[in-house]
Amino acid sequence: MRIFPRVVRAGTVRGGLLPHVGEACGLSASTPVVSVASHDTASAVVATPLAEDESAAFISSGTWSLVGIEVHAPVLTDEARSANLTNERGFGGTTRLLKNVMGLWLLQECRRAWAREGRDVEYASLAPLAETAPSSVLFDPDLPELLTPGDMPARICAAANAGPQEIAVIARSIFESLACKYRLVLEQLEAVTGRRIETVNVIGGGARNGYLCRLTANVTNRPVVAGPVEASALGNVLVQMHAFGDVSSLREMREIVRASTRLERYEPDAHRGRWDDLYGRFTEIVRPRAVTT
Repeated sequence: MRIFPRVVRAGTVRGGLLPHVGEACGLSASTPVVSVASHDTASAVVATPLAEDESAAFISSGTWSLVGIEVHAPVLTDEARSANLTNERGFGGTTRLLKNVMGLWLLQECRRAWAREGRDVEYASLAPLAETAPSSVLFDPDLPELLTPGDMPARICAAANAGPQEIAVIARSIFESLACKYRLVLEQLEAVTGRRIETVNVIGGGARNGYLCRLTANVTNRPVVAGPVEASALGNVLVQMHAFGDVSSLREMREIVRASTRLERYEPDAHRGRWDDLYGRFTEIVRPRAVTT
């Protein structure tokens, strides 16, 4: 007896709706059901306009960040395991080699903590506040103690070995620490694959955050292409189109995305000293435990 159903490729028509499902949805039982990319990140990467020369990485940026590249086969080396990189199956026989990194959850949880103190800070105001902060305190955003709800501002200050900080400083610390962690993972991906990552594509809700995108470009010293925001939904639709023969390939899907969505490009600052110094401070904090995170 099989516990799991047969595995099929994304873009496979599986049949029609069950009668009671069709009735509940107001659809005919003959309405086709398509197996799309099986994870929201898998769908999002389908709709990511990655460079065809395999020189681009992606960051699916939202509550969490998924930082990775697309490869043709799983990377199962000791180096990849030591870096805690994950291989996930993608559309068209591709593999996403990636690492989960904390994301904007840190800001969301800080907002909740500040609101409990009577300081209701609008989410949209946090990036402008961060830009005005006189300084920051760096920390590893992937520390286990930052995963659960609670007093996130206090936890961040403790992780950075710092005393209590103002809202602007904490917001800037989150953005800078995330950008630094992105660079660290990109360097790990380069090391285990031998690729040179030239461009970073940011997709998902974080693509709207111009400050974080600009920081990512500056800290990683790579251009950032931001968008599309609704990459998961677009990728889902594109795989369904492929199932019915409306698009022929992953390359064509990404050409459609480039032609039909607005993409923002952020170039890195040519003056490297400030950003390399920032990253150097960060690596002094993170490197001793980087192989296990």
